[in-house]
Parts: sequence; structure tokens; C-alpha cells
Amino acid sequence: MNRETGNLEYVKRLNRVNVLNIIRENKSVSRQQLAKLTGLTPAAISGIVRELVAMGFIQETGLGKSSGGRRPVKLQFNPEAGYVVGAEITRKKTTMGIVDLQAKPVVVNEAQIDMTEPETGLATLAKEIEQLIRTTGIPEGKILAAGFAVPGLLDTRTKIVKRSPNLGEQWHNIPVQATLEKYFHVPLFVEHNSNAAALAEHTLGRGKNNHNLLYINLGEGFSAGIIMNGEIIYGYSGHAGEMGHLVIMEDGPLCNCGNRGCLESLYAVPAIVRKANNELYLCPDKDPLKQIWLEKGEVNIKDIMACVREAGSYAWQLIRQAGWYIGIGIACAINFYNPEAIYLGGILAGAKEVLMESLLESVYRHAFPAIARATRIEISDLGSDAAFYGACLGAIKQLFDVERAEILNR
Repeated sequence: MNRETGNLEYVKRLNRVNVLNIIRENKSVSRQQLAKLTGLTPAAISGIVRELVAMGFIQETGLGKSSGGRRPVKLQFNPEAGYVVGAEITRKKTTMGIVDLQAKPVVVNEAQIDMTEPETGLATLAKEIEQLIRTTGIPEGKILAAGFAVPGLLDTRTKIVKRSPNLGEQWHNIPVQATLEKYFHVPLFVEHNSNAAALAEHTLGRGKNNHNLLYINLGEGFSAGIIMNGEIIYGYSGHAGEMGHLVIMEDGPLCNCGNRGCLESLYAVPAIVRKANNELYLCPDKDPLKQIWLEKGEVNIKDIMACVREAGSYAWQLIRQAGWYIGIGIACAINFYNPEAIYLGGILAGAKEVLMESLLESVYRHAFPAIARATRIEISDLGSDAAFYGACLGAIKQLFDVERAEILNR
């Protein structure tokens, strides 16, 4: 293929993706409107539309209003022309599912997968997703992409996880994308879990109208996905947002990062569970969490969250204390980034008002007052699936990227 032919093919693909994206982003649009929006000739638009209809990506949905002459035929994007699989990877539990091309869920499941051994864990994940696809009856050829959200220090260029203490000691320089490409023969998208969750919040959640927001995951670790001017902020080496490693207690507990007194080492889920099991012997026997501890010999985070609503109880005090120190970390983030809004997700966010009361008090105590009062801080309404949806959205966004034009490689 000579350069002129290659350039012509590139321009044609570019035009097709541009037209498809305009239709995708509008409820309905006519061929005449497409010609005006793109600057292409009506004949070129007709040819592109014919191709996209044949591929199943768009549908003719009826007639629009006429401004004189024949009524225009309306075109609409078909989100069921293809599907995307996605997963959020954590140490013991993986959220996985299938969505259509507008991120509407077809199925979302949880699977207990031990990810402490990377190769075995990722192979098991691939098998679980293959089984999930079979149960839906979706033809293999209709799976167009796959997205994965993973915790840890992810190299945004190579998609290698340099280190992930929350997944386990064996997660050193693990080529996540290259490993998953052995099992999935579609375009892959791999993202840090908090960045994926921030993308979901910005696209599907309460943050739709915020161009500058933080999504903070309060779970096995603490990290923030940062969106500024509508784009994810990665930082120099791709690791922006590791707020869990803000040192708030000199000579505090040893953190899995190697430092002492990190916020994460004190009040992330593993630290809270450890603290509860070490201190419950001091509580009155009538305390609801103490009763579970006496019965089972230990408690987990679900037990703590089940008891958190009882004012004055040990679980209530523990989560309020966590909220206070998390608030210090959020205050620092507010001073640094001055976001419009901050959305909180992860397991601890399920404590809602018990967590929020002390957290907000701490934020307003420690942040620059004028900036803090202008920042909306809320619990995300996406629940525990935010990173999963963000992984799927990232894969969809990549599919429809004008430069890549991967959506046309079917």
C-alpha cells in the first residue's frame, strides 16, 4: 500500500469513527445534521451511514421534523451491537461482568479468587469471565473489548504492576496486560482501581457535571482518582493519588510501603479489623461487636459495619475515629487540588453518616477554610462497583477513540 492510499484509508476510518461518535453521543440525528456537523458531503455521509448500519452500530428509528421537503430519517446508536467484559481485581474478591456499549450492565457477579499468586489468579479470572460469557449466551464475536481495574503501582505505559502490597508480596513487576492478552483476544484496557472509579463517577455518578473531582477509595487501601479539567491526572510516573501513604503518626505502625504511621496502616480495612480484634477484650460484654467476637473468636469488616449504627458502641467509636484521621488526608488533598467535589467509595463509605460526621469535622478543622467550604464531599452512589464500571468505561472509550479506531476492527 503506497502512502497516498494509506492516507486515504486513514481519513476514511477517521470519518467513520467521527460520524459514529456523533451518533453515539446524541439521542438521534439525521444524515443532513451529520453533514453539517462534520463538513462531509451528503454522498459521503450516506456511504458511511450505510456501512455503519450494515455493521449493526446504528439503526434507522423513524422520521424527524421537516423544515421543508421530505422528513429526515433519524439515526440512533445501537448499544447492543457489541459488549465489553470488565473486572475489578482485589486480593480475595473480584467483581466482574459484562456491559453493553453504553456501560449498561448485562450481568455483574462477584467471584472469590485468590490473587496473591499473580499468574494463577489471572488465569482463574480469565476462566471465570469465559464461563460468565457462556452463561449469557452472547456470541464470542460480540465481545469487543475488556477492561480491568487493579490496585498498586501501575505503569501507565507498559501496564506492568510494579508493586501491589494489597494484592500480596508476589506482585512485583507483573505484566498484567501482557498476561491477560494470552486469554483475551480483544483490545484490553488496564487502569488503577481508583482512577477507574473516578472515571465511572465522572461519567455515570453524581460527578457527571464536575470537571474537577476526586474519587477516594476507602477499602483495603486508600487511594484517590484525580480528575482535573475532565481528564485523569496520573503524575510524572503514573502514581498520583496515593493518599493512603500520607504519614499522620510519627513512629506509628509499619506500613506495607515500608514507612511508619501512614494513614493506610492505621485506618484502612485490614488495620481497622486488626485493631478491633486486639481491643475488643477491653469492651463490655454487652457491646454488639464484642458479642460477635466472643462467639466467633474474631471479627471481620462485615461484622464491624453491621454494628456501626449503634451510637456509643465500639464499632461506632472505631469508625468515627477512622473518619477523623481520613479527614486529615482529605484536608491535604483539598489544599493541594482544590476540587469541586470529592466522592467517597469503598467498604468504609458504607458507614455513611457515622463516618461522615467526624470526617467532615476533621476536614473543616485541618483544610484551608475557604477552600474546604467550597468543596462538596459526598458518598458515591455507585456503591462497591465503581472501579468495575470504570474499567468497562475505559475499554469503551478506547474502542471509540478516533486515532485508534478499534471499534471498526471487527
